[in-house]
Amino acid sequence: MQTLLSKYTPVVESEVKIWFKAGPIHDFPDNAGACVKYQDKQIAVFHFTAQGRWYACQNLCPHRMEMVLSRGLIGDEKGEPKVACPMHKRTFSLLTGENLNGDCGTIAVYPVKVTDGEVYIGFS
Repeated sequence: MQTLLSKYTPVVESEVKIWFKAGPIHDFPDNAGACVKYQDKQIAVFHFTAQGRWYACQNLCPHRMEMVLSRGLIGDEKGEPKVACPMHKRTFSLLTGENLNGDCGTIAVYPVKVTDGEVYIGFS
């Protein structure tokens, strides 16, 4: 299980070496998640239309080790965007990856940018 989790390490924008082209913005649902594959990773991508912001994180929930976060409910807590795992409702910050309501581990988050109608995810 740790091997699977070790594939996912958080990336901050200043560390980005590769901007992976995930697809055109119309391929992603508004106010919901979608899953894209990058190498051997599944990445959940979210578009918060009310904020006009995009977020990306690992699709793997560390609680039950299931690839489900792209199907999670999204929202915010005191202005902090979050995703709730659809299996057990653990919530994670989409800014820091921190588990917001329990003792579950953190998740990796990735920078996202939109250029010329295309969504890009940053990896180091």
